[in-house]
Amino acid sequence: MEREHLFTISKKDFDIQTFKSGGPGGQHQNKTDSGVRIIHKASNAIGESRTDKSQHRNKRLALKRLTESKKFKVWLNRTVYAITSGKTIEQRIEEALIEKNIRIEVKNENDRWELFSPAT
Repeated sequence: MEREHLFTISKKDFDIQTFKSGGPGGQHQNKTDSGVRIIHKASNAIGESRTDKSQHRNKRLALKRLTESKKFKVWLNRTVYAITSGKTIEQRIEEALIEKNIRIEVKNENDRWELFSPAT
């Protein structure tokens, strides 16, 4: 099966923050900004890592955690669906809720269900 390029995510789509991570790792880890937090702006998903002394490895781990988060996966599925179907989920819901598709039934005096038609 051949893969198809749908869209691109670039560095501009993320907010990358560095911070002093502290904890075990000695004086070097306490003096440098080795902790990394990455926030995906569109989905608000967050990935964070402070386990390593190296900022580069922490950045890689934070990105991996972000892409495995539930928020990011939901955003990704919605985006792919919108691209492949041409409609967002919100647009499909709007179409499903047009007046001709809605059927309202109410109980009458005899405890029977009947179709409700508002007075016009």
